[in-house]
Amino acid sequence: MASLYWKVKTYLEANSKTESEFDSNIVLQNDGSGDFIKTWNVSGLNKPTDSQLTSADTQATKDYNNSRVRKTRKKSYGEIGEQLDEIYKDIDAWKARIKKIKDDNPKE
Repeated sequence: MASLYWKVKTYLEANSKTESEFDSNIVLQNDGSGDFIKTWNVSGLNKPTDSQLTSADTQATKDYNNSRVRKTRKKSYGEIGEQLDEIYKDIDAWKARIKKIKDDNPKE
């Protein structure tokens, strides 16, 4: 099950909004009994219902998992300068290394 943040992000994107709406228009809070939307000031979009958030769970979970994979891959790839040097020295070894990273960290 995805966190409220990821469900809201999915809801926003499904309604042609971006994650940047969180900057000052949305406040999530946890009062000890669970996360909830404390503030919703997204222009042209109503606050999502519990049902809408529940329906966003599958996609939100997939998006969260894929974001974790991207972070892991990015860390494993190394700095771009190092990659370019590796490509220059031995492109086949670089291709094999990148393929292994992708195979070890598949997206959903």
